[in-house]
Amino acid sequence: MTQKKMISITGGIGSGKSVVARVLREMGYQVYDCDMHAKRLMNSSHIIRQQLTSLFGKDIYTPDGTINKPLLSSIIFNNPDALDAVNCIVHPVVKYDIINWHNSSDSTCNFVETAILVESGMHTMVDEVWNVTAPVETRIARVMSRNATTRDKVLERINSQSTSLSDVAVPVKTIINDNDTAILPQIIALISNS
Repeated sequence: MTQKKMISITGGIGSGKSVVARVLREMGYQVYDCDMHAKRLMNSSHIIRQQLTSLFGKDIYTPDGTINKPLLSSIIFNNPDALDAVNCIVHPVVKYDIINWHNSSDSTCNFVETAILVESGMHTMVDEVWNVTAPVETRIARVMSRNATTRDKVLERINSQSTSLSDVAVPVKTIINDNDTAILPQIIALISNS
């Protein structure tokens, strides 16, 4: 019996992780989007709700039961301790959700898209890492275009993200997404060698 494999798709903001994930979905693979599911779990998980309410008060959730994004953003903005506290609450629940998703999948190879692979501890859960890269100027242009933000804000975000994969003990493979190099042949080559 073939062992199920889990591969992470990671890379800094604007690198093109979502493009790689979209191509994989088109090819029929399942991809777990950590950002999307973390948002879902912040609204649906009783564990997260209980711990965030205990930490920040009942107003951290709106009357309709969803996370109060403006309040949470104001609490964690420029407050690394508060951000770490939120991450310590959310990451374990997301990891548990990933394990359940992976175990219930019929596919022999599943993908997890995350920008914070090492920070979340997810690097210990995967069999391989695909690191999506692009030149800084390309990344800046992409983020400025999609988020209608300034160059300085994008650079600040790029500089705040850890990109070191030195703590990753599994194979790390690179996908170049520089608007010139075709992505599909790189993905096909990586899949055939995984």
